[in-house]
Amino acid sequence: MTRRRVVITGVGAVSSLGLDMATNWDQMLRGASGAGPITRFDTSKHTCKFACDVWAWQTEKFFPVKESKKLEKFTMFYLVAADEAMKAAGIDMGKMARDRAGCITGTGIGGIDEIEASKKLQIERGADRISPFFIPKIMANAMAGQAAIRFGLMGTCYVTSSACASSSHAIGLALRTIQWGEADVMLTGGSEAATTELGLGGFCALKAVSTRNDDPKRASRPFDKDRDGFVMGEGAAALVLEEYEHARRRGANILCEVKGYGSTDDAFHITAPNEDADGPSRAMRQALHDGGVNPDQVQYINAHGTSTFLNDKIETAAIKRVFGDHSKRLSVSSTKSMVGHLLGASGAIELAACAMSIRHGQVHPTINYTTPDPDCDLDYVPNVARDLRVDHCLSNSLGFGGHNTSLLLGRI
Repeated sequence: MTRRRVVITGVGAVSSLGLDMATNWDQMLRGASGAGPITRFDTSKHTCKFACDVWAWQTEKFFPVKESKKLEKFTMFYLVAADEAMKAAGIDMGKMARDRAGCITGTGIGGIDEIEASKKLQIERGADRISPFFIPKIMANAMAGQAAIRFGLMGTCYVTSSACASSSHAIGLALRTIQWGEADVMLTGGSEAATTELGLGGFCALKAVSTRNDDPKRASRPFDKDRDGFVMGEGAAALVLEEYEHARRRGANILCEVKGYGSTDDAFHITAPNEDADGPSRAMRQALHDGGVNPDQVQYINAHGTSTFLNDKIETAAIKRVFGDHSKRLSVSSTKSMVGHLLGASGAIELAACAMSIRHGQVHPTINYTTPDPDCDLDYVPNVARDLRVDHCLSNSLGFGGHNTSLLLGRI
């Protein structure tokens, strides 16, 4: 069977930088930081007191009260991004075969905000006060199920959960679903809303987050020698993937082609990456081989780039291993320097940024890069966006559990 070509025809995004893709992309090119002090809960006993929250979020702007009571925040974030992506793609399910359209999304944690609130309610008022919507709200697959209901998607529908690689795995599987002929249109991406008292506390306990409390906007500094941990972020990104001929026949606005996908595991440690850099290297090689692209044909890599000591060092080593001398000519940047770490949704918003780079011929910077690290010696597009024709780019996601993914996009 001939493998079918797959393209991106719509994107949508919700993050600390804005509630739509256009605003997010504009702010990324400006090098804006979405970080700020947390005000939604008491952080007096947290070592980190800031995050990249979705500051502009107003539930009532997007959902009637009756509907919002049935949805957790991570699902609402995704539905808003998905509305934008489907509209941008010009998808009208009334004119398409609904059983040929599906939804695969990713989240690393899911409905933790509702879990915390309901546990508090149970303790204070009793188990009989728990909402009948509690389980349907917190389950990770709610975002995919609700999206399928909202848009009438009757094909395959499920959620992937692999920590920080969750939405990249979802996109990779959505790609395969179309390539293998099981669907013509797939709504994919991911969402996360884990910046809660318990969620932040857990990452503080791991000593994974920055404690630069006196200067939040400069805290996320991937690849910089003075990095001290990541900044938690929240939000969502949605992408419409479509079979190329299907998109062409209906005159869709094609942004780029999804050409390859690689997925590996370190099989080493539940939270720490293996310093041999083998897992990320194999994922990138798989993606390049899958797309039939040589390393020297790639201009840009959107790195996982968390601003943690080991991740940035090991990802740099992996890129150098895969690309050799060509690594010196690559532009590499980290979206997390601006929107923070969206955990399970990070791969989705970063791939959306890659699609914008191909479309507009620009790559966003890695902000807060001031002090070079000898172990991180690539071109990280420091602090200022760059005009660059991108014919091929990779987007990497590396998650707790040793999960490594790489997605390859190409100009159509």
